[in-house]
Amino acid sequence: MYRWDMKASPYVFISPFFLIFGAFSLVPLLYTAWYSLHHVQLSSLDQQTWAGLDNYANLFSSEFFWNALENTFTIGLISTVPQLMAAIWLAHMLNYRLRGSTVWRVVMLTPYATSVAAATLVFTLLYAPESGMFNWILDSIGLHPVNWRESDWGSQLAVSSIVVWRWTGYNALIYLAAMQAIPADLYESAAIDGANRWQQFRNVTVPMLRPTILFTIVVSTIGATQLFGEPLLFGGVSGTKGGSEHQYQTLGLYMYDQGWIIGNLGKASAIAWSMFLILLIVAAVNMLLTRRLRKSQ
Repeated sequence: MYRWDMKASPYVFISPFFLIFGAFSLVPLLYTAWYSLHHVQLSSLDQQTWAGLDNYANLFSSEFFWNALENTFTIGLISTVPQLMAAIWLAHMLNYRLRGSTVWRVVMLTPYATSVAAATLVFTLLYAPESGMFNWILDSIGLHPVNWRESDWGSQLAVSSIVVWRWTGYNALIYLAAMQAIPADLYESAAIDGANRWQQFRNVTVPMLRPTILFTIVVSTIGATQLFGEPLLFGGVSGTKGGSEHQYQTLGLYMYDQGWIIGNLGKASAIAWSMFLILLIVAAVNMLLTRRLRKSQ
């Protein structure tokens, strides 16, 4: 019994995670793959006909899919780059001894703890065409107001700003933890050689942060691929369509529109698996870059 206890106990302890993962992640994933190969309607789930790769063929020939993919890439790019750059700068500022540094860390984490609905509602009011603060600022400096919800770049910038506001502090704390793990001897040696703070940041901090920066890029890319709540709530009545002209419809919104609004679960499942394959490609690129980075170091 003692021998069995030593061998079986670890598996018993970790079994709840695998049971929950299998029931709520693995099984739905496989069932979605099965749906993507069938013609399935939400109103008649018991009536399934084999489709093979027809759903994927229809998907890749649809202009709405490529528009959603382009919007997802654009919003992800204009939200990830400023977000990570601001996060590195904030982490660099907090890495030095500042008064009330703990308070500033809590303040930076507050947007991440705020619900998507509350944050998007506030930004929707800020981007209101007539009474919004951003149009008031544009008007005060002599520029024409922007209809943020209806314009192409305006709506994508508005959605991206919500993402930047929510996730900058979270990434800043990740960078801060990585910066505090950098040996102080490196900075002392750089200071003895005459390097100022900017040179220390460029030649010491950034090279040591490369694995962490790569990690945050991958995580932010995954989040951008799955972006759903912000554009849905920002669009209001036309949120599921990503605007009147689908100008900010992401892959997540397109999947939701096909599956739950139109009721074509087969095509929605094909979209879900296309997103999953994109994430696998991102993970593979991350693995290759990580290996090259380790070899270079």
